[in-house]
Amino acid sequence: MTATTTAPLAAPSVRTVRQPSNRLRAWATRAPLLPALVFMIVVTQLPFVATVVISFFDWNSLYPKARHFTGVDNYKEVLTDADLRHSVWTTVLLTVTVVLVSLVLGLLLALLLDRRFRGRGVVRTLLIAPFLVVPVAAALLWKHVLYNPEYGLFNGLLHYVGGPQPDWISNTPLLAVEASLVWQWTPFMMLILLAGLQSRDQQQMEAARVDGASDWQIFRYLTLPHLRRYLELGALLGSIYIVQNFDAVFTITSGGLGTANLPYTVYQSFYQAHENGLASAAGVLVVIGSIIIATFALRVVSSLFREEVSRA
Repeated sequence: MTATTTAPLAAPSVRTVRQPSNRLRAWATRAPLLPALVFMIVVTQLPFVATVVISFFDWNSLYPKARHFTGVDNYKEVLTDADLRHSVWTTVLLTVTVVLVSLVLGLLLALLLDRRFRGRGVVRTLLIAPFLVVPVAAALLWKHVLYNPEYGLFNGLLHYVGGPQPDWISNTPLLAVEASLVWQWTPFMMLILLAGLQSRDQQQMEAARVDGASDWQIFRYLTLPHLRRYLELGALLGSIYIVQNFDAVFTITSGGLGTANLPYTVYQSFYQAHENGLASAAGVLVVIGSIIIATFALRVVSSLFREEVSRA
């Protein structure tokens, strides 16, 4: 009897599939964003580069053939010229006043809306409305409906009680601009601070009340420290806008009576004096200041996100 041996069957060949590398997957994920990135660079960065180049030239658009390279002379003039220095000071004063007053009023309104009462949704909608108004329309509203010395609402109320009839814009020009900006930016601060109030640890608040803490002690030792990041965020975002504000100054006072801020001075230098180089230098300084403020704002936002993730 003969034994038969069978040869072992060969294992089927397995075709290995190469997985795409991490770098390739990253590029595949980001590829749809490239057109938007290229468009943003063309629309924003190339004009800024052109502005930086022009800022190093003595360039008057009325005499284009007389332009020549001057180095940093335009920047020196921006920093040493009395009118330009005054516009820088006006910009700082306008920004600080509007941001601080808006934060205080926004905090008071946020504390009010954090309580439960009938009609809270309607009140919240009405308080948000000023922030949704177009800036030019808001400035026109304040200039003609409220400030006008002949038919404005303020003088109408004063006439009803037998008070004086002041010309608000002529007597207090900078305050008139600040009031319109505070009215428009208080709802923004209120929304940020209201979000901060609603993210508090309610168990910690209840424990403090059980221990006998008063409302003022809870606000001082628990609420205010919790809102610090939100206050910083509101101040930084508000500063970014107010530093670049042009609408209110142009519409209400046309830059007169000592209210010309740096963006309005850039407009005057470029469109009225036709000094392209000087206006470009002032514009570059405005952008640099905005970038510095925005950098701090991004750090505050990232820290807020980290805190929320750690709580989750």
